[in-house]
Amino acid sequence: MGCFFEGRKVFVVERDLTEPDRIVGELLQPGGYLKLIELGLEDCVKEIDAQQVYGYALFKDGKHTRLSYPLENFHSDVSGRSFHNGRFIQRMREKAACLPNVRLEQGTVTSLLEEKGIIRGVQYKTKDGKELAAFAPLTIVCDGCFSNLRRSLCNPKVDVPSCFVGLVLENCNLPYSNHGHVILGDPSPILFYPISSTEVRCLVDVPGQKVPSIANGEMANYLKTVVAPQVPPEIHDSFVAAVDKGNIRTMPNRSMPAAPYPTPGALLMGDAFNMRHPLTGGGMTVALSDIVVLRDLLRPLRDLNDAPTLCKYLESFYTLRKPVASTINTLAGALYKVFCYSPDQARKEMRQACFDYLSLGGVFSNGPISLLSGLNPRPLSLVLHFFAVAIYGVGRLLLPFPSPKRIWIGARLISGASGIIFPIIKAEGVRQMFFPATVPAYYRAPPLR
Repeated sequence: MGCFFEGRKVFVVERDLTEPDRIVGELLQPGGYLKLIELGLEDCVKEIDAQQVYGYALFKDGKHTRLSYPLENFHSDVSGRSFHNGRFIQRMREKAACLPNVRLEQGTVTSLLEEKGIIRGVQYKTKDGKELAAFAPLTIVCDGCFSNLRRSLCNPKVDVPSCFVGLVLENCNLPYSNHGHVILGDPSPILFYPISSTEVRCLVDVPGQKVPSIANGEMANYLKTVVAPQVPPEIHDSFVAAVDKGNIRTMPNRSMPAAPYPTPGALLMGDAFNMRHPLTGGGMTVALSDIVVLRDLLRPLRDLNDAPTLCKYLESFYTLRKPVASTINTLAGALYKVFCYSPDQARKEMRQACFDYLSLGGVFSNGPISLLSGLNPRPLSLVLHFFAVAIYGVGRLLLPFPSPKRIWIGARLISGASGIIFPIIKAEGVRQMFFPATVPAYYRAPPLR
């Protein structure tokens, strides 16, 4: 944390400094844990009963396969971590608050203060209702997925493909300990992962923006009749018990490509800036990677007061963040679409091909899992694996004897795969994603002063 602030004075305005209680932001991929280490924050996952995560288990139609993170070349401490999000946030706040140059205050930022096109600071309301202003040469806006400040700093195109319904299963033994579990259910995926030594988080994806009502019992009925029969038998009873206990939570799943307006004096970060479907648990890894990129860019600067020059220099941030961010964003969006059930035969074949391809093990599972985990942020590798899955699916259709119907399904499978991944790549930016060295900002040197 100290290495990020580099001795600069930092004033943090947080809407609520009490421990948050959320059903997302509970899984940190190994790539994200490596970024925590770079920032000197790895002890923030200690003393919160965090669980080490070594990979995923994938379930479909009674079959299952284990996909391990390729961690052989890393220290034994390197793995994913899962935890209560609020406990992790409080540890980060404690770490920041103990630094002499950092001040935390509870308050609600109501607006950005602008003067001649330059953001000079923020207007905020304290918890006792006072209207105050805070000024700084650089204002970092990170007010989350429901951000009300992003509109003046980016072009927000927010998509809500689905909602998560959250439950906590108690004293439940997962089929594979210390692994995330993904059930390729109907209509969409169901997730299980440990968040403490005695609790397992369950997230049920419900497509669309409307979910069954919790208040009138529709949700409990949906979970028991539609979801429970698809849950692995080992955890079925714990799942039903969690439904009966209540405390069912919902959260819209949002996706938003990064489309910033470079603005002198301000920078967007986190979910206010860029979101992806949380199926792959990549949000915190992208955020921590962005922080490392920004820390390294700001490190050689002694003076942040020349806002236009600083803004021009920080344009390189948007290109330098792309390998990690675009890989995780694209994979999250593409996997969600592939993993959702569809009555269309070509989509069914793609879903089955994905499950079988990952089940092959070796390079076929290591490649995609190293992308998902943030350990190998290479967009080109992602595209190659995605189309390898599609070609694998087509090959199975055409062997041993192709029929006109099977050839037609295979053609639609390739067309469907292209229709899934290319729009996501376009939104991420083809040039920045695959040819970052051709972007002038990539080479931007720090201002001399």
